[in-house]
Amino acid sequence: MSTCVPHIVQYQGSKRLLAPQILKWMPYRFNRLVEPFAGMAAVTLAVASQQRAKAYLINDVNAPLVSVLREAIECPGKLLAEYSAVWAGQFSHPDGSVAHFNEVRNDFNNGGQSAANMLYLLARCVKGSVRYSSSGLFNQSPDKRRNGTSPTKLGPNLYAISTLLKGRAECLSIDYKEVLSQAQAGDVVYMDPPYQGVSGNRDSRYLSGVDFDEFVQCIESLNNQGVDFLISYDGLCGSRQYGKELPEGLGLRKIMLKAGASTQATLLGRRETTFEALYISKGLQHVRQDALAGLPLFADCAV
Repeated sequence: MSTCVPHIVQYQGSKRLLAPQILKWMPYRFNRLVEPFAGMAAVTLAVASQQRAKAYLINDVNAPLVSVLREAIECPGKLLAEYSAVWAGQFSHPDGSVAHFNEVRNDFNNGGQSAANMLYLLARCVKGSVRYSSSGLFNQSPDKRRNGTSPTKLGPNLYAISTLLKGRAECLSIDYKEVLSQAQAGDVVYMDPPYQGVSGNRDSRYLSGVDFDEFVQCIESLNNQGVDFLISYDGLCGSRQYGKELPEGLGLRKIMLKAGASTQATLLGRRETTFEALYISKGLQHVRQDALAGLPLFADCAV
């Protein structure tokens, strides 16, 4: 038996493929899943597909991204209709699909930040890789080899997401520290902050960075409150380590998850495997894996 996990579009940095490994460290049932750095909420969707949490708090500082998730949950038909209109425009544009993408991007950067525009930019940009300028403008280019996810393929996933989360999910776009202040015992917090391993002071995928010391203080606060959490943070690729490890004094267990072959290394003619670190809070370090054996396996919904 397999569980079909719906998703909206390809999104660089998504934990969709790692979700089965991450969920092994979550309880069989718990009160609420909190994602302060949700992105496209791949972990939330994986948990919801197995009905393991009663409620979900989805947050990301990127407000247009959150608007896509909110509309997918609350009004999938509206989002699908508006996306279909934007998507179809690339085929009738007098100067071609690239010119159409650039017009949508310019409209978005000038205030037209509708969920449909955001979704189209995500679906059509290179490698599903969101990039922002230092002034916060979306500046990724279109992928000239494809047209983005067709509405016909997207629709079933939008309705499936709504079925899983409508009435159970709260979508926010606030500072992650405010979100963590709402977490309480009985929740599980999953954190996937901007990947400091390759980004230095600022990752262009994100509108703002995360200060290391402030982040550590937040983790200490969760520990003190008895809130369970998991954190995706640093990693390895070949012989290179990316990112600063979280302090041992936090009492976290660190395991390495196999994330697959490095795309960049492959392009350079090397065969290297990427591993991403998962930090596990004290309360989750002894989750009985055999208790999860009855859960269905994962499978991706077709997109």
